[in-house]
Amino acid sequence: MKRIRVTHTTGFRYEGDANTSYNEARMLPATRPGQFVLSAHLETHPNAPQYAYTDYWGTHVTTFEVLSPHRELVLSASSLVELVEQPHEECEVTWDELRELSRSSVAVVEQLRQSIRTEPSDELAELARSIADAADGPCDTAEAICRRVGEEVEYVTGATAVDGTARDAWAKRSGVCQDIAHIAIGALRSVGIPARYVSGYLHPKPDAPMGETVVGESHAWVEWFCGSWRGYDPTNLIPAGDRHVYVGHGRDYDDIAPVRGVYAGAGTRDAFVTVEITREA
Repeated sequence: MKRIRVTHTTGFRYEGDANTSYNEARMLPATRPGQFVLSAHLETHPNAPQYAYTDYWGTHVTTFEVLSPHRELVLSASSLVELVEQPHEECEVTWDELRELSRSSVAVVEQLRQSIRTEPSDELAELARSIADAADGPCDTAEAICRRVGEEVEYVTGATAVDGTARDAWAKRSGVCQDIAHIAIGALRSVGIPARYVSGYLHPKPDAPMGETVVGESHAWVEWFCGSWRGYDPTNLIPAGDRHVYVGHGRDYDDIAPVRGVYAGAGTRDAFVTVEITREA
């Protein structure tokens, strides 16, 4: 068991006054098997009334509006979670059984359809098919595809834009965790394995001493369905475990973007973000 504190600060600076802004944030983790949220709250500056709801995908969403002129908007999400490594049961689902199971649940069916973000190139789809043909079954195929994607794509900050696609990142063989997750999801879906995009945080040091605060960042990984959902981090070539803090999931990044909003009044805005992660137990 690990207890991890995450402080995620993000925001925008405007050229002039933003007269109003309307925003929603998906920055607070959720309690689920293997993860228990001890505390979680979001602060904004300027201070604004907050309204919370759970979206279609089960993610905690905080909405707020700032109706007075402001030149900077800052969101700070603080959370403390307990994480327990979840053992994966042996998977013996066949391809025929997976096809049958995938049709039995809307939540699974929805993770089979490609999006603009995840649509793979013909080359990637052919690679995924060759891996599936050589593997023992769906679960072995899924892990092999995610591992191959992680090995092929180099993590390079700034190599892609926030609105980039799996096709673009695969062609460059470079990107960030968001891109690598989209590539893996597209490849998995192309061979009939339901897969979803997970947003959260990763403690970057496996054996971090208690009390040490390190620089982290928002992170993305993949969950595929083989009778149950299994998490894998293709960027780091590891199963999702007790260093991964889950915030939410969706079909791709667009369903789970940390901050989304509109504003009126000012010109160009500059974005900034910092994440600090501390192991407390």
